[in-house]
Amino acid sequence: MPSRDATTHWTGGLQKGKGEVTFDSSNLGTYEVSFPTRAGDPDGQTSPEELIAAAHSSCLAMNLSGVLESQNLEAESIDVSAEVTLGPAQGGGFEISGIAITLRAKLNGVTAEQFAELAKTAEQTCPVSKALSGTTITLDAALA
Repeated sequence: MPSRDATTHWTGGLQKGKGEVTFDSSNLGTYEVSFPTRAGDPDGQTSPEELIAAAHSSCLAMNLSGVLESQNLEAESIDVSAEVTLGPAQGGGFEISGIAITLRAKLNGVTAEQFAELAKTAEQTCPVSKALSGTTITLDAALA
């Protein structure tokens, strides 16, 4: 399977500096980043946490569709949101202190309990969830 890449060009210090993140693999574009907008009002800029949230939500939606398919099921729709929280780290600096996943799916033929198990399997086997296993991930999954 292919790898994907992005690059960031940064100038200046942490508080007054700024950067540009370029999505190289997809040529999707270049987006501005800065620490003040990361730690406060986004003011139209993205952040590492938003990019992680995008990666996690899209990966989990794909992974759930695969888990369902392995059970001969197909959802009418799957909606996943990921809220990634940046907070102070013990000993200084910052850390991603948690990721809250909200997953809703329109799916016939399963009970709420069966769906909860399928969603749990999808979260535990999601490649991005595995990569982020060093942080607390919560899952709120329900049928829509």
